[in-house]
Amino acid sequence: MKERRIGFVGAGNMATALVRGLLASGLVAANHVRASDPSAERLAVLSREHGIETDADNQAIGRWADLVVLAVKPQVVDTAITHLAPALAPGTLLVSIAAGISTASLEARLPESVRVVRAMPNTPAIALAGATAVAHGSRSTPEDLALATAMFGAVGRVVTLDEGLMNAVTGLSGSGPAYVMLVIEALADGGVKVGLGREAALLLATQTVLGSAKLLLETGEHPARLRDMVTSPGGTTIAGLHALESGGLRPALIDAVERATARAHELGAKLTPKG
Repeated sequence: MKERRIGFVGAGNMATALVRGLLASGLVAANHVRASDPSAERLAVLSREHGIETDADNQAIGRWADLVVLAVKPQVVDTAITHLAPALAPGTLLVSIAAGISTASLEARLPESVRVVRAMPNTPAIALAGATAVAHGSRSTPEDLALATAMFGAVGRVVTLDEGLMNAVTGLSGSGPAYVMLVIEALADGGVKVGLGREAALLLATQTVLGSAKLLLETGEHPARLRDMVTSPGGTTIAGLHALESGGLRPALIDAVERATARAHELGAKLTPKG
């Protein structure tokens, strides 16, 4: 991985998170990472904060890199990939993090010598705590999948799934940080309502979510069992849980994942494979 030349096409929030995470992990050096984007402001931030070279031209990044991360919005994938494709050298690995876009759609727009892996990371990669799923395309090799796994493994945890499940991943972990931020904000608001200062309430809510997630990961217990550990008969926790169930928290979160997954399907359908 250290010798790979990694080029990011697109320098939005997710690409920035990955650049930060990759450099912080030490997996690659700054001189082995470049990025392109139409926004001069975004490129200036990446260059200033991380010391990487940038370019407004996607083709320049494509010619330089042997691993290209396609990090553009799904709505502009067709335009970006059509412009990028002629610049890619034979044997280039393209890792797409565009939500909803299938490997078949990308392969149809790329030279046959370019291999594709699809990935769906999330923004906690900034803190080296990301969750990513990867899936292979029809041309990619086990080595390609291992390379993608290593890259995203440097910024968090990685699972390998069949591509048919990638839109579900988008709905759950790809969009999930926004759901969790809303929960943390609401918990902090609750703390303020019962008398805590805003700063203390936000710190306590944030650490509670972080600690609970860490406890679940490290013990491997079912969340219901860990929930029961703090739910005494007639106590404060069961009263709070009753309020959450009455308010529909569980079905609301399930609906959020389902609707985000459906939206990922819609985005992918707009870029159908070429015949």
